[in-house]
Formats: sequence, C-alpha cells, structure tokens
Amino acid sequence: MEILGRKDCIMAKSVTKDMTTGSPMKLILQFCIPLFFGMLFQQFYNMMDTIIVGKFLGVHALASVGATGSINFMVIGFCMGVCNGFAIPVAQQFGAKDYHALRKYVANSVWLSIAFAGVMTVAVCLLCRQILGWMHTPQDIMEGSYAYIFVIFMGIPAIYLYNLLSGIIRSLGDSKSPLVFLVMSSVLNIALDLVLILAFHMGVAGAAWATVISQAVSGIVCLVYMIKRFEILRISREEWRLDSKYVAVLCNMGVPMGLQYSITAIGSVILQAAVNSLGSLAVAAVSTSTKISMFFCCPFDAMGSTMATYAGQNVGAGKLKRVSEGVKSTCVMGLVYAVFACGVLVLFGSRIALLFLDSSETGVLQNVQMLLTVNSAFFFPLALVNIVRFTIQGLGFSRFAILAGVCEMVARSIVGLGLVPVFGYLAICFASPVAWIFADIFLVPAYLYIMKKLYKMIKDREKEEVLEVAYVKN
Repeated sequence: MEILGRKDCIMAKSVTKDMTTGSPMKLILQFCIPLFFGMLFQQFYNMMDTIIVGKFLGVHALASVGATGSINFMVIGFCMGVCNGFAIPVAQQFGAKDYHALRKYVANSVWLSIAFAGVMTVAVCLLCRQILGWMHTPQDIMEGSYAYIFVIFMGIPAIYLYNLLSGIIRSLGDSKSPLVFLVMSSVLNIALDLVLILAFHMGVAGAAWATVISQAVSGIVCLVYMIKRFEILRISREEWRLDSKYVAVLCNMGVPMGLQYSITAIGSVILQAAVNSLGSLAVAAVSTSTKISMFFCCPFDAMGSTMATYAGQNVGAGKLKRVSEGVKSTCVMGLVYAVFACGVLVLFGSRIALLFLDSSETGVLQNVQMLLTVNSAFFFPLALVNIVRFTIQGLGFSRFAILAGVCEMVARSIVGLGLVPVFGYLAICFASPVAWIFADIFLVPAYLYIMKKLYKMIKDREKEEVLEVAYVKN
C-alpha cells in the first residue's frame, strides 16, 4: 500500500465519508436522503420532458417517446450498470484505506468507459431504426420514436461521463454533491425543453437534446468538482497506466451489473412489443404510468445505491455484521415508504396523470390508474429487489445480479408473450410485480448464501493469522 502524505489523509477525512463506523441506520439515512433527492430531481426533469411533450405536442408524440422506454432502459441501463460496477472496487479500497489501489481503479475505469462509450454509441445508432421495427412500433409513431431515441443514443458518452464520476464521488461517501449537480441539470433540462420544443419547434428530438445536453453539463461539473476537491484522487502518471489486473476486476464488477440491467430490459422490450400491439393509446397509458411510478420509486433506487456503497466500504473493512444490520434497517425503511406510496397512488394516481394528459383522454386515464394501483400494491417486493441486489453487488458478487436480471426477464417475457394476447392490458399491469417477485425468490437466498460464505472466509483467515503468530513465537 502506498504511504499517504499528510494532505491526502486530511482530504480523505474532510471530503469523503467513512461508513464503516457509527450507527448503520443513521449513516444510511444521511447518505440516502441526498441521493434520494438527486434521483427525484433526475426523475423530475424526465417527467418534465413527458409533461411538455404530452401537453404541447399531443398524445401521439407522448406515445412516440413512451414506445422507446424499454430499449432506452436496455441500452442506457447497461451504461449505468457498468459505471455503478466500476465504483464498487473504489468503495472497497476506500473502506480498506488503500488509496493507491483506489486511484488505480479510478484511472482504469476512465479508460474502460471511453472504450465502452465509443463502441456502444456507434453500434446502437446504426441499429436504431431496425430495433424499433423489431419491437413492432406502430407506424403512426415510428418517425417520432426514431427522432427521439437516436439523439438519446448519440448522448451515450455524456451518460458514461456523469454516471462514472458521480458513482466514484458516492463511493467515497459523498452523496450531497451529486444532488447539487442534478438540481442544476434539472433546471437546465426544463429550460432547454421549453426553448427547443416551443421556440425552435424541434418536436420530440428537442426533448432528447435537452436531456443529453443537461446530462453532459452535470458530468462536466462533476469532473471539475473532483479535480478541485478530492486530493485523494490526484492520479500520478504511473497510476494512469492501463493495468490488466485492475481492468479484469473492473470488468468482473461492471459488465455483470450492466448485463443485469440489459437482461432485465430484454423482458421489458418483449413486454413493450406486446404493449405496442395494443395500439398507441395503450402505449401512452403505459408511458404515463411508468413515468409516475419511476418518480415514486426514487426512494427504492436511493436505498439500493446507498447499500452498494455501504456494503462495499464495510466488506472492505471486514465488518460483515454491519452489512447485515444495514440491510435490516433499510428493509424497514423500504416497507414504511412502500405503504405510504401505495396509498398516495391508489387515491390520487389518475389526478397526477393529468399533468401529462388532457382530461378528455378518459380511457387512457382509467388505464393509468389501473396500472398504478396494481404496481404500487407490490412496492415492497421492489424495495427488497433494490436493497438486496445492490448489497450483493457491493459485497463483490456482481454475477449474481445477472441471474436476478434473468428472473425478471423470464417473468416479463412470460407475461408479454403468453398473457397479454389473452388478457390484454390487465396482464400488462401485473408484469412488473411478477418480475419483482421472481427476482426476490432468487435474491434473498443468494444474499444469505453469500453472507455465510464471507463469514467463513473471514473466520478461516483469522485462524491462519493466529497460526502464523504462533509459528513465529515458537
């Protein structure tokens, strides 16, 4: 391990946050709340895209954007998963206080992100129209869908930039700074939506450009902040060199997490194709309810991301008991919020939908309320998916996340291919709850197995250390 200078140690203490000591519940809340508000603002400006498109461009434009949701999630989710995976070794080395290795992981993750972003941008932009055709996108919204998603895919480098840097910042225990950057990005996104759609008449492509530009700006701000504030991240020329050992660890963490999102999204793509077969009004209903659900699900996402950092730091410090305590505390938080969110959506779901739709769209509004009611009734299984899956990833077992993604994919595929043709829109409403339950059936036993395995590894290591000490004394 590299011996740190005094200045490095001071910055490590003052800017970063050590989650290996103190009350787990208190630490998780302190970390989770800023993260929640950051995700809330992220969803807020995503919602503003939808609101402005729905109100000013009409229901068909809204359906054009909505029809791209699953393919958007499949590709962008992979980017986000990879970046979250790259941040896990950083959190682990921070918990272990090995700052030289931490910087090596950061440097190698930058090179990998550049490579991934370049290859993905070229590939998905070339295949964009074909993918929409494979998904049976209705012809009356095909051009709008293509105009929107092509621009989003052009912005993949900006997505990598922001998610990698914000993930590294969070892995060092700072969840407040990304919140500030997202607030700035949200305001910029809304302003650009209004300017590009209303003033420049760019249609749905304007909404996409607003999202990409605001994401790029938030990524650049993250970069400037890291350079100025984190002395611990001052990377030397030697540390910038590609190292196959570090690349292998990063890929072992990042690629499975990215695939987990993408494999999950394959089921969503199949389901979206089934929704598309029901017509553009069904697409509009699902798009609207999905936006509302994502807004209300931000706390679950924040809990998951918090547990990835919390578990990563504590496993790096060898404190598995604190990991278990953190999981229990976060599950209690998830249950309380799930009950609250369900009550709000059951009572006011259709009224919230009026933000996106005109009151004359009565059929669409009824379908929105139906989907929100069914989904919110199963919010605790969703909370459990996020908490347990991200904890497993933070512990360093990212490949298990792929299997959880397979469970969700299978569930959504069964609903999309087998149940939607028979039961229609009603089957769509139960697709996500079934997927969450399938994932939990795998994740909970997997988590218990991993913890048992880690406890045994630590116990065996302690025995070896005792024997070594005894051997030296004798």
